[in-house]
Amino acid sequence: MRNPSLFPSIGFLAAALAIAFAPTVADAGLLRLLSEVLVVLAMAQMWNLLAGYTGLVSMGHQAFVGIGAYLVFVVSDRLGLSPYWMVPLAGVGAALLAAAVAPLMFRLRDAYFSIGMWVLAEIVRLLVAKFPLFGGESGVPLQAVRLVDAETFQRNAFWISGAIGLAAVAGVYLLMRSPFGLGLMAVRDNELAATSIGVNVWRNRFIAFVLSGLGFGLAGGAHFMGTMFVSPDSAFDINWVVTAMFIVIIGGIGTIEGPLIGTLIYFGLRELFNTWFAMSGGWYLIAMGSIAVAVMLLAPRGLWGLARERWGWRGLSVQRHPPQRAASISSSSFSHTTEDATHEEHRLLSR
Repeated sequence: MRNPSLFPSIGFLAAALAIAFAPTVADAGLLRLLSEVLVVLAMAQMWNLLAGYTGLVSMGHQAFVGIGAYLVFVVSDRLGLSPYWMVPLAGVGAALLAAAVAPLMFRLRDAYFSIGMWVLAEIVRLLVAKFPLFGGESGVPLQAVRLVDAETFQRNAFWISGAIGLAAVAGVYLLMRSPFGLGLMAVRDNELAATSIGVNVWRNRFIAFVLSGLGFGLAGGAHFMGTMFVSPDSAFDINWVVTAMFIVIIGGIGTIEGPLIGTLIYFGLRELFNTWFAMSGGWYLIAMGSIAVAVMLLAPRGLWGLARERWGWRGLSVQRHPPQRAASISSSSFSHTTEDATHEEHRLLSR
């Protein structure tokens, strides 16, 4: 256990075992809640990949949630296929949409990119609502559910959600520890400097954008498959992105641990407000917004960033050092560093 590199592997293995055995101890209601937690965690990790590690703040990724959900429903019902096998198709469809719109969206910068993504999501929502094939404004039920065992449906839906959530965390972690991840952080920190050392800015952003669309599509397909009903207002709801933003901001943007902590806090607060304080509607949103503002003022880097600065916690750090110096660097020398790409990382990337 002295090797810190073992801790992520042990953590992922423990999480996988917990997901595998959860249906044996949890009832249907708890499994539905845990499924939602896991798909929202996946969305938060994907939004963090784009905003925290690539520097692109999107307000329209609900478009990929909706496309993923409708692909599961329409293709399953029309072809008479099990909805389980349609969830990967949901991710592929969302990734193709992301690849198609990327050249247009990348012409926009900063706030214009965020607004452009929001407009794109609204256009897709309106188009879906106009076609009778998708059930119009009223939505469509999952008729293909008759093809699967009703007694095991909720359990299987939970396992699919668990696989997506775990893959999102592990995937982002491995991606950011690769040379490509270093390139992403270099692009985020200084686009001109990244270009000067040979990083293809457009390609890196494109790959991150498509991967984030893939993750949102998978999460959307899995979530609405579990609910067995989808409508344009629910699938293309901007609150999917707002929730991901809230989670990443309070947890810590640009970190792997931030979305994990933020997801636990978000659902804990939601259950607390809804159950103990009986808050709903506007009061619930006001309470959550006030907490987000307080965290941004007191801990701009999020709760995990605050813990890392004060106590030197590293967790799933993606920071790396050149091989020739790694052995000589003690834990105290980097306990107060951040996830930002350093000069050493840029030098390593240029090799």
